[in-house]
Amino acid sequence: MADGGRVKHDSSSSSPGPRRIRTQQSPGSKARYLVNAPGHCFRRVTLTKPTFCHHCSDFIWGIVGFVCEVCNFMSHEKCLKHVRTVCSCMAATQVRVPVAHCFGPAGQKKRFCCVCRKHLEGSSALRCEVCELHVHSDCGPFSVSDCRVCHQDGGQDIDMYQHHWREGNMSSGARCEVCRRTCSSSDTLAGMRCEWCGVTAHASCYIIIPPECGMGRLRNMILHPSCVRICSRNFSKMHCYRISENSQHSEMDNLDGVDTQSPVTSKETQSTGSPETGKQTLKVFDGDDAAKRNQFRLVSIPRIIKNEEVVEASLRAFYIPDEPQDYELQSYSQQGLFTDDIINRNGTPDNKPIFKDTVSDSWLLRSKPREVEVVKIYLGSLKVGVTSVTAGKSNTVESIIKEVLSQIGKQNENPADFNLVEVFMSSKQVQRQVLGGQEILLDKLQEIRKTSLRQMNQTRFYIEESRNRVAQVNLLLGGFPTQLDREEYTHLLSEHLAVKSHLVTITHVYSGQGAVVLQISCFSEAERIYMLAKDTSISGKQLYSLVIPEIMQSKLAKGSCPLLVFVNPKSGGLKGREILYSFRKLLNPHQVFELTSGGPLPGLHTFRDVPHFRILVCGGDGTVGWVLGVLESIRHKITCREPAISIIPMGTGNDLARVLRWGPGYSGEDPYNILLSVDEAEEVQMDRWTILLDAQEMTEDGEVNGFLEPPKIVHMNNYFGLGIDAELSLDFHHAREEDPDKFNSRFHNKGVYVKVGLQKLSHTRNLHKDISLQVDRQDLELPSIEGLIFLNIPSWGSGADLWGSDSDSRFERPRIDDGMLEVVGVTGVVHMVSSDVFFFVCFFYSKKTRSHKIQ
Repeated sequence: MADGGRVKHDSSSSSPGPRRIRTQQSPGSKARYLVNAPGHCFRRVTLTKPTFCHHCSDFIWGIVGFVCEVCNFMSHEKCLKHVRTVCSCMAATQVRVPVAHCFGPAGQKKRFCCVCRKHLEGSSALRCEVCELHVHSDCGPFSVSDCRVCHQDGGQDIDMYQHHWREGNMSSGARCEVCRRTCSSSDTLAGMRCEWCGVTAHASCYIIIPPECGMGRLRNMILHPSCVRICSRNFSKMHCYRISENSQHSEMDNLDGVDTQSPVTSKETQSTGSPETGKQTLKVFDGDDAAKRNQFRLVSIPRIIKNEEVVEASLRAFYIPDEPQDYELQSYSQQGLFTDDIINRNGTPDNKPIFKDTVSDSWLLRSKPREVEVVKIYLGSLKVGVTSVTAGKSNTVESIIKEVLSQIGKQNENPADFNLVEVFMSSKQVQRQVLGGQEILLDKLQEIRKTSLRQMNQTRFYIEESRNRVAQVNLLLGGFPTQLDREEYTHLLSEHLAVKSHLVTITHVYSGQGAVVLQISCFSEAERIYMLAKDTSISGKQLYSLVIPEIMQSKLAKGSCPLLVFVNPKSGGLKGREILYSFRKLLNPHQVFELTSGGPLPGLHTFRDVPHFRILVCGGDGTVGWVLGVLESIRHKITCREPAISIIPMGTGNDLARVLRWGPGYSGEDPYNILLSVDEAEEVQMDRWTILLDAQEMTEDGEVNGFLEPPKIVHMNNYFGLGIDAELSLDFHHAREEDPDKFNSRFHNKGVYVKVGLQKLSHTRNLHKDISLQVDRQDLELPSIEGLIFLNIPSWGSGADLWGSDSDSRFERPRIDDGMLEVVGVTGVVHMVSSDVFFFVCFFYSKKTRSHKIQ
C-alpha cells in the first residue's frame, strides 16, 4: 500500500476538521494532519481489498482510506472528524475502577481483537471469562484491567454503577438505542455494548445515553454488585470467581510478561525484510525486564528514515501514546548498552534523514532523564476526580500528599492520615503498593520506566485514607470425612492444616457433605490455608478450598429474586463450558457456580441468607437430582427453603426436562432468551421420594458370612429400576468411569446404551422368582419379568411413556404431584425399547420426601 499523509490527534486543537501543517519532507514521512480523534495516529493508505469503516461499519468505496498506525482503526475520510472511539494506546486513561481480567481460551465464534482490532484466528486467541474482552495472546499484555466491577472489594463502596461499555463483538442485528439503526458488524470491531444491561449503540451515539446502568431486562435475577462483598487481596479474580485454570494453554501464563513476537509481524518481516523492499526490521525491548526475558516487539521501518520516526514507530509498537521527543533508542547487545550510537542522538541539529544498514538490529527503548514531571493523582477510586502535581527531585511522597490535599480543599487534614498508592493495572492482576513518605516520586517513576515502559503506561497513583481495614476472608473447605461434629473438624484442621485458632473461626459445619466454612481475619493466613488445602488429602480424599463471597441481603432491591446457576461442564460435550461462559457474562459471576468445584454446596451456602432466589441447573437429570439432594440436606440452614428450580437439559435422556417442557436437550439456544424463559416460567410442584434399602446379610459364593450390609437411603426424582434397567445403567456408568473423555456427546452416550443392551439380549434373569412385591400390605403375584421400574414422571429412557395413559380406563393419567408412584414390569431388552410395555400395578405408595417447586 502506498503512503500518503498522516493524521494525528492534537488535544489542543479545537477544530474537528483536518488541518494541514507545513513540515520538512523526507523519505518515509509525508504531510501530517491533525484531527479530533482521541489517541489515533492516522495515515492515508491505498486499499487493495474490500475494507469497511470501523466508525460507521459501511464499506469504503474507492481506493483511499485512513488507518491508525497503532490500533489499525480504519475510517472513511468523511468519518475522521466524527471518530470518538479511543485508540488502544489510550485505554488506560479510560478505566474508572481497575478490575483484572480472567483469561481463558477463546470460543469458536468469529471475534475481533479489542487491542489490534484484527480478526482472531488460531488457538492463540484469549477471552475474558467475565466480560466481552477478546484478544490475541500477544496483544493481551497491552490490554488493561477494565473488567466489570462485580462486587464491593473490602472497604470499597461504589454508590452508582455506570454502564460498562465494550466495543464490538456484538450479536448480529443489534440496534442502536439512540438512532435505532443497526450498530453491529461482522466485518469490523464496531458499535458499543453495555455488559450489564445489554444496551447497544453506535460509537458516536452512546455518549448521549445517561451514565447510570439499570441492569436491563434481567435486573430482577442479576445479583447486583453492590450487594456482594469480598476481600480479594492476595487472591486473583480466577480464585474469587472459582474459575478453574486450564494448564493446557501456556500462553496465558506469560500474559503479564513483557511482550512477545506477533505472528502477524513475523509474516510482514519475511515479506519486507529483503533489501529489495527498502525496509529493515528492528527488535525493540521496552525495558530491562523485557531484555532479560528476551521478549521483544518487531518494528519494520524504511532503511532511510529520521531518528525521531524510528522512536515514534517503536512507541506505537508498545501502544505508548507519549511524544517521541521524550524517548530514545539505545543499542543493545550481550556485552551491554551503547549510548553513543547514531540512533541514540534523537535530535541532530539539522534533523537530516539517516541511512541505517550496518548498525545493530536490537534496541532498548528508553525514556530520557527528566528534571521534573507532571503526575496525575487519582482521588479515592475516582469518586472525587483527578488532579495533577509537579514532581521534582526534591518532592517526597509526603510533600506530594500535602500538595494534593491543598488542591482539593483539605489542607487542614493531617497528611499522615493519607497514603499515596501505586496501582499497576495489568491485564490479569491489579497490583497495589503503598509508597513510603520519604520516597522521591520522580525516582519511582524513573525506576518503573527503566523496568518497563509498558508498565509505566499502565500505572496510576491514588491518594487514599490510611484506615485500617479489617480482614474478613471466608473459605469453604470440603473433602473431609462426613458426619463429624465441630470439635472433630477443628482437630482435623489443626492436625493437617495447622490453622491458627486466634485468626480462624469455623462459622458453618456441613457434616453431611464433609465441609466447613472458615472466617479468617488475616490475609496471609487465608492465602496459606487456601493453597495448602489443595495439596492435602485426608483418608485418601483430596481436599478442596473455595473463596466464598458475602451477600448483603440488606442491600438487595425490593422484589429482586436473584438466580443461582449451577453448570455441569461435563454435560453436553463442549456446550457445557460455553454456556458457563455465557452466564458469567450475562449475570454476576458470583451467582454462577461450576459443579466440578465443590458441587452445589458452595452456591447454596453463598445464597443462604437471600430471602427469595431461584435455581437454574444446567446438566442432565442426574445433575438435577444432585442439586436437589444437597438442597434437601441443608434446607434447614438457608432462608429460602423451597427455591424454584429450572433446567437446561444437557444430559443424555433428559426425561425430567421433557416433562417440564424445557425440551429434549440443549442445542445451542441463545442463553439470554433462556434467562427470559426462566423469568416467565410457571411454577409447579413435583414429588420427591426416599427409598430405604434395609440392611442385608452380605454373602460370598451364596453363603452367609454373618456380616450385615448397612442400610442405604436413595432419593428419587424420576424413576427407580430393579433388574435389567438397573443393570444397563450400571454398565453404562462403569464404561463412563473408565474413559470419561469419550462421553462428550448425547449421540455417543445413547450408542453406548444400545451396545450394552445388545450384550444383554441372551441373558435370562427370572426376576419374578427372586423378588416379591407388596402394595398396601397385600402381596401381588408377578408375571415372568426381568425388571421392575417405579415411575414418578411420565417419561423414561429419553421420552418413552412406559405407563401408557390410555391403556386402561381404570387408572387416571399419572402426574408428578399426585403423591403416587406407578410400577411397570418389563420382560427384557426388546420389551424395554418397544412402545407397548406391560403395566400391572398403580397407586404404589412409598415414603415421599416432600413436594418441590419446579419451573
